[in-house]
Amino acid sequence: MAVGARSGHDGPEKRADGAFGDDTAGGDVTGDEQAQPPNGGTPGDDGDDAASGSDRGPKKQRSFWKELPLLVGIALVLALLIKTFLVQAFSIPSESMMNTLQKGDRVLVDKLTPWFGSEPERGEVVVFHDPGGWLEGQETPKPNVVQKFLSFIGLMPSAEEKDLIKRVIAVGGDTVSCKEGGKVVLNGVALDESAYLAPGAVPCQDSFGPIKVPKDRIWVMGDNRQNSLDSRFHQQLPGGGTVSNDEVVGRAVVIAWPVTRWATLPVPEVFDQPALNKATAAVPAGAAGLAGALPIVLWRRKKQAARHTAE
Repeated sequence: MAVGARSGHDGPEKRADGAFGDDTAGGDVTGDEQAQPPNGGTPGDDGDDAASGSDRGPKKQRSFWKELPLLVGIALVLALLIKTFLVQAFSIPSESMMNTLQKGDRVLVDKLTPWFGSEPERGEVVVFHDPGGWLEGQETPKPNVVQKFLSFIGLMPSAEEKDLIKRVIAVGGDTVSCKEGGKVVLNGVALDESAYLAPGAVPCQDSFGPIKVPKDRIWVMGDNRQNSLDSRFHQQLPGGGTVSNDEVVGRAVVIAWPVTRWATLPVPEVFDQPALNKATAAVPAGAAGLAGALPIVLWRRKKQAARHTAE
């Protein structure tokens, strides 16, 4: 404790105004001011009190129920984008693809790769729009409003759209044929289709072809050949039974439902034979031979012309 310098008494000096201790450069500090907290709170408060702290604390989080509509909206937009650009679910309405696909199966169709220029390939199972007349006279399901909405955003398989699902047998430039009770012949190669045809099914019960598939079109057939109205039965329509690549929605890649039927849909090995590409490669090879012979012909003509000039 400091000794009072002016009073001569021990202890702090009490002034007339009731202040204790020496003056400071900033003015007197009264006893009341000493008790007053620095932030203007009530006596006994210690610095920033709880009330002032709560004013500057973190804001109260939104209620879950207020955020729920926003979350649902985002989910619906994402589902619509996925259905439009990535994958879409389709329901199998018939037995034309048994036993690969059974009636009631749900398959997921890859819609992304066609956006990057990918075209249907031999052996793929594809979904395509009705080219015109294939589903004439066949009724389509009548979904309710909820089913229509869920189908629109991709959370339910497409129901109203007139789509078909078949296996690609031949692509543009291929030649395909079949004799009654025999095997399908593709570019001169007889196909062994036992890996995916329905048990007891023959490759074709009626003869057709040979048919040269036009460029940018495909020839499709169901795996259940005795119960599939595929390219064979629409040869009288424009396109001769073939389907334009532009009509293809995408490739079916997996059976998603029921879970007991879950499986991928790979391309059968029979379509990986190099011999299938020989027919389509013949034209480029001939063109290459012509291109190689042309300089020789021009050189000989030039040489002959020079000889006649010299004579």
